[in-house]
Amino acid sequence: MPVRLSITVDLDYGLPEPADVLLQIAAAALPDQWIEAERLDVWSDLPLAAVPGEEGIGQRCWSHAVGRFTARYAATVVVDRLVRPLHHLPPTAVRHLPGAVVGYLMPSRYCPSDKLEGFVRSEFAGLSGGPLAAALAEWTARSLRYSSNGSTGTTTALDTFASREGVCRDYAHLLVTLARAAEIPARCVAAYAPDVTPPDFHAVAELWLDGGWHLVDATGMADPSETARICIGRDATDIAFMTVFGAAQLIEQRVRVERLG
Repeated sequence: MPVRLSITVDLDYGLPEPADVLLQIAAAALPDQWIEAERLDVWSDLPLAAVPGEEGIGQRCWSHAVGRFTARYAATVVVDRLVRPLHHLPPTAVRHLPGAVVGYLMPSRYCPSDKLEGFVRSEFAGLSGGPLAAALAEWTARSLRYSSNGSTGTTTALDTFASREGVCRDYAHLLVTLARAAEIPARCVAAYAPDVTPPDFHAVAELWLDGGWHLVDATGMADPSETARICIGRDATDIAFMTVFGAAQLIEQRVRVERLG
């Protein structure tokens, strides 16, 4: 059944020096989610320039600011997504994967999957396909403790594997890393979802099984049937909501996602 979401974002940052800003906060228009209404206001001293997100999913926006950067995004998004239980999905041999998916088997900056291949082989021996993906998600959810002070912007999945704590991006990074180590293509997704606590931009994983991508939130806060994608990528490098090419200081940031009747 379709779910309508109201999304509101307010960003306010101080910039000690003039800086280019790459913004990525608009919900993506996709077959399983569509934009009913939206408005993006960015206060920039130069004209905005829109560029496609990774694989053409979502949109990035270049702007330039001096002294202060502010942006406001408001949208109504309808999500109509069939969610299939992971346990029921069959495996796909890597040699049969589509070319566009193969890159998501490889290690990346925050997801060094080659370092956890031995762990996956020993801990999840005998599993494959959907049952393996489900076991990886359950292990991640069970093994980590959600902590807003448990990581930094440079924390990798290997760091999280050792510390066993972090925020949503750390959960997503670790699950993506474990999946790739298990020869299941996986990518990170920036998203909006109700019930995320504290309210903020959210990061989840997306795993390729049985010919398609499947959203998985190891934190348990976001229901895939109520999750609106913003963008996708290899890891946090590709899905950051804002990248400032210079220094920035947070003044205020608010994200609100609500279900509409």
